[in-house]
Amino acid sequence: MTPLKDVSVEIQDGDVIAVIGPSGTGKSTLLRCINQLEKPTSGRIWVDGVEITDKKCNINKVRQKMGMVFQSFNLFGHLTVIENIMLSPVDLLGKSRQEAYDTGMQLLRTVGLAEKAFSYPDELSGGQKQRIAIARALAMDPEIILFDEPTSALDPTMVGEVQAVIRELAKTGKTILIVTHEMSFARVISNRVFYMDEGGIYESGTPEQIFEHPQRENTRRFIKKLKVLDVNIESRDYDFIGVAGLIDAYCGKNQITAMCAGRIHLVFEEAVQLLLPLLEKPHIHAVCEYSEATESAEWKLEYNGPQLDVTRAGEGLALSLLKGMTESMEYSWQREDLLQNHLQLKVKRV
Repeated sequence: MTPLKDVSVEIQDGDVIAVIGPSGTGKSTLLRCINQLEKPTSGRIWVDGVEITDKKCNINKVRQKMGMVFQSFNLFGHLTVIENIMLSPVDLLGKSRQEAYDTGMQLLRTVGLAEKAFSYPDELSGGQKQRIAIARALAMDPEIILFDEPTSALDPTMVGEVQAVIRELAKTGKTILIVTHEMSFARVISNRVFYMDEGGIYESGTPEQIFEHPQRENTRRFIKKLKVLDVNIESRDYDFIGVAGLIDAYCGKNQITAMCAGRIHLVFEEAVQLLLPLLEKPHIHAVCEYSEATESAEWKLEYNGPQLDVTRAGEGLALSLLKGMTESMEYSWQREDLLQNHLQLKVKRV
């Protein structure tokens, strides 16, 4: 499996970019390719006009402009906090120990940990270790900083202190890419958001565009924390018991309350019973979306045949029951689609 493919993007000086998406979609791989911890099998990457994928490129020199903060801290346990911060400026930049010390102490004050200068990493909390890791990255005065899930390994009580440091850093004009699963943090920290899926940057835009008005289906489902069930019916003699079992498993997996699960079942059953007699050769694609954020569900049905608005098909028992179990029923006709009839049913909240 290729983690990344067909990625093409330009990042401007001073951009603060939140990289979000499901696990396994290449978010961390993208960052590791940018600083060449992972070698792309094809394609090119430029940093400040330098092609870092060129074999002739001195990648260590480029990395001096680029700091990276990992989720696992990676501090040297045998060195004190200040020694951890001084190490790279002395070894790689040729700074004197006094200059590196002075800079290191200033950075420790910036992240609120000057009093821990002579402590060892095992004497620190997870949040303190991550703040030290940020100070260490800043000691090289990088133009670009890459954060790979900087709060994912932390106790929830420590997440805020690390986020506060990153918020202040975002105001300095440095270019920042941050992979995060904290959606509220991603929204307030960034001026651009990359949503990654299907092996690349699936959708990008401003925080408002991505979080309020996502244009693509996978983005919408991810942002709204939607859990999805797909059902296809291509015969009047479909496996009713099997589909009922699928819905049961779906509701159980997503910890949907028994009453809401019952309504999800009923809306599906009545909608299908309403449709099947009206379709000569039925083909119904039904999708249930349950939102963890709002604890609400809706069914979206697409079906074949001529234009058929079942919400106006009379006052039969199935339609009456359907109206009683839904907050709204919306029908539309999409001429260009394979299944041109579209029916959206919002399940009535408990």
